[in-house]
Amino acid sequence: MKKLILLVVGIVFGIIMYKSEAASWFRIYEMFRFESFHMYGIIGTALFFGIIFTQLVKKFKVKSFDGEPIVIPNKKATRYNYILGGTIFGLGWALVGACPGPIFVMIGAGFLPMLIVLAGAILGTYLYGVLKDKLPH
Repeated sequence: MKKLILLVVGIVFGIIMYKSEAASWFRIYEMFRFESFHMYGIIGTALFFGIIFTQLVKKFKVKSFDGEPIVIPNKKATRYNYILGGTIFGLGWALVGACPGPIFVMIGAGFLPMLIVLAGAILGTYLYGVLKDKLPH
């Protein structure tokens, strides 16, 4: 039953991403050229609600579907981490026209070249796992 709920939530999220054009390469291109507020509005709204829900999870000690407490660890980050990580993420996003979430939405919508992007994302995740201990955190 839990997996069915998660599947439905994922499908609804994908539909919202597609219908709001958050998974549109053209909208993402407009954003990086500062030609439209559309994506900034979506990202700002997601950030706003993400902060609120994260604080609610911490305050009310919400548990996962498995009944385990959700723990949000405090991370020690430096300005360098944010600048380097944000730059790499932003360059990848600008080059392929998608961050990780919309990759699946675009594949589901029939943009099959995104399969190459998905393969690159999987490879990058694997390489991070291999090199994690050698990277600054």
